[in-house]
Amino acid sequence: MSETLTDEEIADRLPGGWSRDGDEIVRTFEFDSYLEGVGFAAGAGGLAEEAFHHPSMTVEWREVEVRLTTHDAGGITDKDIDLAERFNELAG
Repeated sequence: MSETLTDEEIADRLPGGWSRDGDEIVRTFEFDSYLEGVGFAAGAGGLAEEAFHHPSMTVEWREVEVRLTTHDAGGITDKDIDLAERFNELAG
């Protein structure tokens, strides 16, 4: 099981565009169209499956909200930070 990060570690390592909401990190990605958002969500799902770390994603018109936490650790871990960075790269 992964160990949760300290508040300071989270603040220092939080990728650009992400914020903390309790025991989760959250970002809303914005797109020019609904289908671009759906495409991002599909790609993010593939990355999540590769990492065996599955976020909560909400697809809306031109937006995809992503929430990451490590449930078995009870908070935010390296897994969350790493996957958030990969999602940022995917979004370009």
